[in-house]
Amino acid sequence: MTHSLVCPETVSRVSSVLNRNTRQFGKKHLFDQDEETCWNSDQGPSQWVILEFPQRICVSQLQIQFQGGFSSRQGRLEGSQGSEALSKIVDFYPEDNNSLQISCLSLWVGRSVPLKAVPW
Repeated sequence: MTHSLVCPETVSRVSSVLNRNTRQFGKKHLFDQDEETCWNSDQGPSQWVILEFPQRICVSQLQIQFQGGFSSRQGRLEGSQGSEALSKIVDFYPEDNNSLQISCLSLWVGRSVPLKAVPW
């Protein structure tokens, strides 16, 4: 059984918010479990989300969902421990649809991956 590693103590940061309208499109909508809301970034070639967990974690799955027509063409999962620089774990290529997309990291790296941050 999988469960979200995001908890109230998880710190999140995003690259941008559409028109700086954090009330309607802010990062709080990333994990609110409401399909009617979402984080919406401004336009640009590189948008990202960073999660800083309060303790060391092991990630086995990445689950993302885009609004249809607003998907990224390519994503990159990166991670680090402590103050280390982020390093690439894997690139992924999401589908441009509104369905939940699940990727199993064990298929990519063959082991659990300790992460501090997850940008894409």
